[in-house]
Amino acid sequence: MSIVTVQLGQCGNQVGQELFDTLCSDAEAGQGKAYSAASWERFFHQTTQGELEARAVLIDMEPKVINHSMAKAAKTGRWRYGGTSHFSQKQGSGNNWANGYCVHGPRHRDVVEEMVRREVERCDRLAGFLAMMSVAGGTGSGVGTYITQCLRDTYPASFVLNHLTWPYGTGEVIVQNYNSVLTLAHLYQLSDAILVHENDTVHRVCSQLLNIKQISFSDINRVIAHQLGSVLQPALTPDSHGVCSRNPIGELVSALACHPEYKLLSACSIPQMASSSVAYSTFSWPGLLKHLRQMLISNTKMEEGIDWQVNPPPASGPVRSLPGGSFNTSLANLLILRGKDVYHAETGGFEEPSIYTSWLAPKDAFSLWKSPVPFNKYEKSATLVSNSQALLRPLDDMVRKAWNMFASRAYVHQYIKYGISEEDFLDSFTSLEQVISSYRQLQR
Repeated sequence: MSIVTVQLGQCGNQVGQELFDTLCSDAEAGQGKAYSAASWERFFHQTTQGELEARAVLIDMEPKVINHSMAKAAKTGRWRYGGTSHFSQKQGSGNNWANGYCVHGPRHRDVVEEMVRREVERCDRLAGFLAMMSVAGGTGSGVGTYITQCLRDTYPASFVLNHLTWPYGTGEVIVQNYNSVLTLAHLYQLSDAILVHENDTVHRVCSQLLNIKQISFSDINRVIAHQLGSVLQPALTPDSHGVCSRNPIGELVSALACHPEYKLLSACSIPQMASSSVAYSTFSWPGLLKHLRQMLISNTKMEEGIDWQVNPPPASGPVRSLPGGSFNTSLANLLILRGKDVYHAETGGFEEPSIYTSWLAPKDAFSLWKSPVPFNKYEKSATLVSNSQALLRPLDDMVRKAWNMFASRAYVHQYIKYGISEEDFLDSFTSLEQVISSYRQLQR
């Protein structure tokens, strides 16, 4: 089954290009034709000339980023974007969610829906949609939300997974918290699941683990693409009967978003290191899984400072509370293991009841996917996708900052002039306050 990716705005298009490049490189290096064929069927289709063409639609209100993404893809010589699968205009959304959602989205709905329809018709079987966007600006967030609504209306039986890039806490755009509130509140009604990457967290990975001195958005996008690729590439699920999973988005949603009040997913991967160091490093499954479990419980997204030689505790050992007597409580977790000796990995530490909320049994809350094929040059690697309290603090901070601005009516008139009322803001605040309350109540 195939996934149609919709890249929206500057961030969505840049991350999307890195994702397809990662997927193509990994599939080419994959051990065995079955893995490569399954990956290519999922993300690419072959032209009559035998070229790999991404199953993607590129949308932005300015042409520069789309042109750059298409040229960068073609330059690889391995894959490219379709010549008629992109849409841009001459004027952006001005970092205004309302301009994107109320003006640009409806104005260009027909042409975007036609491009999506063409991509869907190229799929033998549609697994669902991956909509990639940021929440800080105007096009990615506003047009992205509107297009997600169109996907839900036009393909009501298909899965929709939104991938969101969360802005730096120090601020990229003065109204980024308004845009984020409006985006998340609306997507919560439309999307099956929302997978979030925080720029602050990925920046620390680049700095502390990859030893990058001058970090660019390209560096950040590559880390995000690596983690997304490790989730989306073919793997064996408990019900796949020895063949690669057929519907990764549907199975991801089924494993993690089992309740409509809980749709926020976070991801972390280990190991993560500079490419020059990978060939000289060895890892064991007990060590990798011990540290990944510690990262889950303590809500840290990287293993910086951990002694890789420390022997892991017994798999049945109890979860230790963090200072203050609390730890990150999960609704559900999906563990994806890739590489050598993957079938000998012991994962019992992720099935302990104390990790999870009390109203869902661990056997229903924990899912495990495996693939013996190494991913992206790592002999062994593990990725954890978690529906937990991991995003509670950044969500709470974002809503608080947006509310403080709204209370003084700062910049509200810029949204009203495009058709968003104060009542729309209040409805969005109410919706997200309920989400925050629900995640707080996960605590055992």
